[in-house]
Amino acid sequence: MLAMARALMLRPRLLLLDEPTAGLAPLLVREIFNLIRRINEQEGTAILLVEQNAKQALEIVHRGYVLETGRNRFEGTNEELLSNEDLGKLYLGQR
Repeated sequence: MLAMARALMLRPRLLLLDEPTAGLAPLLVREIFNLIRRINEQEGTAILLVEQNAKQALEIVHRGYVLETGRNRFEGTNEELLSNEDLGKLYLGQR
């Protein structure tokens, strides 16, 4: 959170976030994702997010790319990705 606050003091047009929720408790993960959404919506800051927590990340993004061994496996809007059956089975724990 401190690193994000320091970066936001410069009022960037683009914020790059690499695994901002890694190792955090579930309650803090929710807070971080809510904060990321608010930064984008209220400040108009574009955000490039790299995240292992695919389901929660896809719920807040406008557009997503799912990489597998360095190659683009899936891409689309969050609605397209969340409704993709193959993606759901492989990465989101859906049956």
